[in-house]
Amino acid sequence: MAISFDKAFGIHPQGLQLRAQRAELIASNIANADTPGYKAKGMDFKTALAQAASKQQTGMTRTNDKHFDVRMQLNNGVGFRIPDQADTGDGNSVDVQVERNLYLENSMEYQASLQFLNSKIKGLKKAITGGQ
Repeated sequence: MAISFDKAFGIHPQGLQLRAQRAELIASNIANADTPGYKAKGMDFKTALAQAASKQQTGMTRTNDKHFDVRMQLNNGVGFRIPDQADTGDGNSVDVQVERNLYLENSMEYQASLQFLNSKIKGLKKAITGGQ
């Protein structure tokens, strides 16, 4: 019986990819904290994960270069974040403390996802080798 890794791992690989994208967004926000006019970007993780799940369920593949690439049409929930603080006068909406906290939270969630996937892989390995 063949093992379907898509079924075995579920949505977790996409979740890791989205968390990595979210980390890049937050790092970009921190890097541009002193850039006048820069607007902080954020990702609605729940929306992005729902989009990834629906894409996984439909199983659409691009069979011809002339077909639209559905993956390119998903925005992964990325958008400008509404600032919690008043404008500082330079038009920048980045709050460094908020960004650092978001980065830490995202990092812990990424680690938890990695540990979960690692346990799934160990379970599959055990099933293949018969527990030896």
